[in-house]
Amino acid sequence: MKISKEHAEHYIWGKQCDGWHLVKNNELSIIHERMPANTTEVCHYHHQAQQFFFVLSGIATMEIGEDRIILLPHEGVEVPPFQPHQVRNDSQEDVEFLVVSQPNSSGDRTPI
Repeated sequence: MKISKEHAEHYIWGKQCDGWHLVKNNELSIIHERMPANTTEVCHYHHQAQQFFFVLSGIATMEIGEDRIILLPHEGVEVPPFQPHQVRNDSQEDVEFLVVSQPNSSGDRTPI
């Protein structure tokens, strides 16, 4: 079945960030997310899920452990389980990206 963010299940996270579930089952999650300028998520890690972040547009800053990684459009980074991480938008424009989690990270998030 064809899916797009216009027809996907939508949710709001943080104060003003958007997420659209493109794939949502126990084994795999693919979410299209949008973060407005100067927003951030809480630093956290997952016990089970490995994740892959892939920037579609804008510039994302990933804090992974002690490393800071700047992701430009069409760049991505993998985050293994137990690795503290945080995505931020330090720019003045929206950033849109995909988050792929295997297995699904729902209920598998530990804030730091």
